[in-house]
Amino acid sequence: MKISGSTALITGASRGLGRHFAEQLLARGAKVYATARDLERVDIAGAEPLYLDLLDPASVTAAAAAAPDVDLLINNAAVSLYQDLVTGDLDKIRREVDTSFYGTLSVVRAFAPVLAANGGGAILNVLSRLSWLSYPGANSYAVAKAAAWSLTNGVRLELAGQGTHVAGLLMSSTDTDMMSGWDIPKNDPADVVRQALDGLEAGALEILADEDTRSAKAALSADPGETYGEFLTQSSTHGRPEGARQ
Repeated sequence: MKISGSTALITGASRGLGRHFAEQLLARGAKVYATARDLERVDIAGAEPLYLDLLDPASVTAAAAAAPDVDLLINNAAVSLYQDLVTGDLDKIRREVDTSFYGTLSVVRAFAPVLAANGGGAILNVLSRLSWLSYPGANSYAVAKAAAWSLTNGVRLELAGQGTHVAGLLMSSTDTDMMSGWDIPKNDPADVVRQALDGLEAGALEILADEDTRSAKAALSADPGETYGEFLTQSSTHGRPEGARQ
């Protein structure tokens, strides 16, 4: 997809990767709708702020009506609440899944006709290395992102007939405000977004932003004991995982 001259809508654009997407898309010559629940935090010069709450169906419908010229949809909004599945807070687990899966699906369903009317366009879903790797202390996030990865594969097939290109962006820890204060290696968010936009223009289906993510994808064919052996021998007390983002 050609970025210059396109019209993009980004969910969760007030901070982190979403903000980087807005700035780089504008620099590449795109029109940008920068959506968020708190529009006071959207201060990106050149972008058009637009209210959008993924968990409010009326808000999603209104956003699609307000942005009828969109031909690039970037599903970036997500939450990571660091819950395990057996002992974690079910409400927090549901919020993660509701945001990354149902919220993303709601936006895709609302904007699919818009994209079709504008020639097909493209969708980019921001995923995670944890789409393929469980991690103690963040298993609910891994479930939510695994579901979002499967969603990406499914809507790619369903929207092919209308000419919509569907891609996934996957990465390990990235230096956004969500990861502030963590003394661990992190991706440069500007570089991650650059790779994502370059991948979209090249027609990639999956953009893997770093070596850890490429290794996680390759490990899907390995014996599970090799992948999870180190976790199975750990104690039941875990900190936040290195791989979580957003």
